[in-house]
Amino acid sequence: MKPPRRWLSYGRGGGGGGGGTGTAWVLLLMCLCVSSVVLLFLHGSSPSLPGEGRKPAAAVAVGGGGGRKELVVAAQAEVEEAPLPPGNARVAFLFIARNRIPLDLVWDAFFRGDKEGRFSIFVHSRPGFVLTRATTRSRFFYNRQVNNSVQVDWGEASMIEAERVLLVHALKDPLNERFVFVSDSCVPLYNFNYTYDYIMSPSTSFVDSFADTKQGRYNPRMDPIIPVENWRKGSQWAVLIRKHAEVVVEDDVVLPEFQKHCRRRPLPEFWRDWNRPIPAEAWKAHNCIPDEHYVQTLLAQNGLEEELTRRSVTHSAWDMSSSKDRERRGWHPVTYKISDATSALIKSIKDIDNIYYETEYRKEWCTSNGKPAPCFLFARKFTRAAGLKLLDSSLIAAK
Repeated sequence: MKPPRRWLSYGRGGGGGGGGTGTAWVLLLMCLCVSSVVLLFLHGSSPSLPGEGRKPAAAVAVGGGGGRKELVVAAQAEVEEAPLPPGNARVAFLFIARNRIPLDLVWDAFFRGDKEGRFSIFVHSRPGFVLTRATTRSRFFYNRQVNNSVQVDWGEASMIEAERVLLVHALKDPLNERFVFVSDSCVPLYNFNYTYDYIMSPSTSFVDSFADTKQGRYNPRMDPIIPVENWRKGSQWAVLIRKHAEVVVEDDVVLPEFQKHCRRRPLPEFWRDWNRPIPAEAWKAHNCIPDEHYVQTLLAQNGLEEELTRRSVTHSAWDMSSSKDRERRGWHPVTYKISDATSALIKSIKDIDNIYYETEYRKEWCTSNGKPAPCFLFARKFTRAAGLKLLDSSLIAAK
């Protein structure tokens, strides 16, 4: 018996003639494949049109089979992980922390207010500490710690070294134009847009700087490298323009003098026990706190004071000497606890519109964009509980 012949047939149904139909489909698929190859070659050899962006990658994903889902996911991930819009002048926030950022959720809410990529973050924590999902609740801080941090001791030159390490890292990004030193107990008082405009509007640095005429801080051994007329004091929480940040990291004259001759007096135990007498020889030691003098003195030494707005934008409460709470008296500013976190406190800080410097008989009226403005953008020192209470009550990080 002869085998049946297989003919190419066109018709409906799925009955006889299946073999011929299969051959036809093979020939049709081969033609389609050849056409596709030619089209892809022509497409690949033509220049991309402006604004096409990632559309070709999405078009490749429109195919059959199990690979389609993977390609689509990859295209979506590429969009989600794309860098923030380039070209914007940025404010670099330089956090000096012991370990974690206790108020990370407060700052998370603040940074979410920016949609244009106008900030960067650098954190100086103890050596070896890493910011991960396990150590911070804000994605903005993931892996933002610097990799060459130093062990910092209060009242020692190591605090200056930490500031310089942060500036070295932040200066690598040419878009960073302002550099804000931030305490780990600091909260933003206003939203991001207001803060950004306030910091970027002047061409000056914000550096709390005044002549320190009280004896005990300046060590005469610094003379003549640092003459007493260039000796300045102020808050370490400065905002530097790029030029001044570069002066700090390039300094090899003033820093060595601070390392040799500027250190705090050994902290006496009598401050814990008010009934103890002050040691007889305590007055002989110079009580120089490096971070309260270094940047101010360095910029004065370089003749740059005319390029400064000589005040800080970070509020600290030092006038609690009359408090009955012993924890609020001493060598550190007051720490605000959850009971202190009230609308009255925040309003009192926001209402400050001038600062008086008694050693220079100078009153600094605060302005922004040439108009009267609150003096402070940030405030410290807040506990975690106090900061979260302020955030929940919408008392901070909002205009």
